[in-house]
Amino acid sequence: MFDTKARGIVDILFILLLFLAGLLAGVMNVMSGGGSMLTLPVLILAGLDSATANGTNRIGIITQSLAGMAGFAQKKLDHDYAQSVWFSLLTLPGAIIGAYVAVAMNDTWFRYVLVAVLLFSAASLFIPLPKPDTQASSARRWLAYPAMLGIGFYGGFIQVGVGFLFMAVLYNLLHMRLLYVNAHKVVVILVYSLPALGVFWWNDKINWSLGIALATGSALGGWLAAHWSLSGGDVWIRRLTLVIVVLMSVKLLLY
Repeated sequence: MFDTKARGIVDILFILLLFLAGLLAGVMNVMSGGGSMLTLPVLILAGLDSATANGTNRIGIITQSLAGMAGFAQKKLDHDYAQSVWFSLLTLPGAIIGAYVAVAMNDTWFRYVLVAVLLFSAASLFIPLPKPDTQASSARRWLAYPAMLGIGFYGGFIQVGVGFLFMAVLYNLLHMRLLYVNAHKVVVILVYSLPALGVFWWNDKINWSLGIALATGSALGGWLAAHWSLSGGDVWIRRLTLVIVVLMSVKLLLY
C-alpha cells in the first residue's frame, strides 16, 4: 500500500516537473531556442527510453508552436506565411529521415549524442549573436535552401537547439529581423514536427500521458513568449538552463 501511494506521489511530481519544464521550454523556444535541452532529459529521467522520450517531446513542440503562432497572429505581425510554407517544404524530407534514424539508434549511443548536443547547445546560449553583413551575396542567400534540408534532418532526429540553427540561417544568411526569424521558426517547426511525430507514433515511441503534461506547459510558455518582452529575464533563463543541463548530463552518463 505504501509503495503504491509513494509511486503515485512520484508520478504526480514528475507530471508537475514536466509541466514546469514545458513552460520554461516554450518560452525559450519561441524567444530563441534550446527548450528541448530541458524537456528531453526530463522525459528520460522519468523512465522513458531515449526513442520514446524523443517522440513524446514532439507533442510539446507542436503545441508550443501552435501557441506561438497564435500569439504572433494576435500581435498582428506582418508575417510572410508563403515564405514559411516554402521553408517548411524544404525541411520535410530531412525531418522524416531524421526521425527514422532516431528510432533506429541504439539507446546508449543516443544518450552519448544527447549529452554532447546538450553541452554544446548550453554553451551556445552564451555566445553573442553576431550582426549580419549589411548585404549578402546571392550565393549566400541560396545556401539557406539546402541548409533548411539539414535543419529538417536535425529537427527530426533530436530537435535540441534547432532554434539556434534557424537563427544562423535566417538571421545571418537572409538578414531577417529576429522577430521574423522567430515567426518563421514556429511555423516551420510545426510543419516538420507533424510527420516526425507520425514516425515515432508508428513505431510506438510516444507516451501520451506524459506528453500531454509537457504539452500543456509548452503551450502556455509559447503563448507567453510570443506576447511578452522578457526584459533581462532571458539572462537568468540561460543561466538556470546551463546549471540544469550540466546536472542532467551527468545523470544521463551515470544512468
